[in-house]
Order: sequence, then structure tokens, then C-alpha cells
Amino acid sequence: MKDNQILEIAIDFALDIIGLYKKLVNEKKEYVISKQLLRAGTSIGANLKEADLAISKKEFIAKAQIALKEAAETEYWLDLLIKSSYLEEKECPLDQNKSIIRILTAIIKKSKDNLYENK
Repeated sequence: MKDNQILEIAIDFALDIIGLYKKLVNEKKEYVISKQLLRAGTSIGANLKEADLAISKKEFIAKAQIALKEAAETEYWLDLLIKSSYLEEKECPLDQNKSIIRILTAIIKKSKDNLYENK
């Protein structure tokens, strides 16, 4: 998978998160957790966009790791929304988020392996 493909996946995910945020605010009147979800879920792609413009492989890895941390935080907020009954699992892009985590983990591992092989 090319690194920019994960950026496209993250953008699509961010759009889903924006839609979910609107639903939570407008229909469920939930304002606190939904704002945290919006921030974390949309920042995955922002960090990947920065990674695309990294000056070095180490900077790329660092930005990708930040994106991974944001994805982990997003998973936390989604879990919390499900467990607090604001959302049902079927309404939630939890599987999509877990897929992003798996892809980012693989990209970071491969990037680190390549970095240390070339030394």
C-alpha cells in the first residue's frame, strides 16, 4: 500500500467522523465527547498530510506515529460513545478505525525497518 493511500482512507474516515459529530450534536445533544471525537478523528489525516511532506524518514515516522496515537484516541472515544449508549455499534466506524490502526502500524514498522537497514 502506498503511503498516500492511507491519507485517502484517513480523509474518508474524517468525513465519516464529521457526519457522526453532526448527528451526535443535533440528534443526541451530546457536545463534550463528540468534540473530542471530532478533534482526534480528523487529526489522523492532518498528521498524515504532514508526514507526506516530511524532510526526513525520521520525521515521517514521527508524524505517522502521531497519526497512530490519534487513531488510538479516536477508538477510545468511539468505545466510550458505544458504552454510554449514545451510539450503537452498527452506527459507529469502529472497524474502519481499527483498520487504520493496523495499516499505520504496518507502515511505521516498515519505515523503521527500512531506516535501520540503510544505516
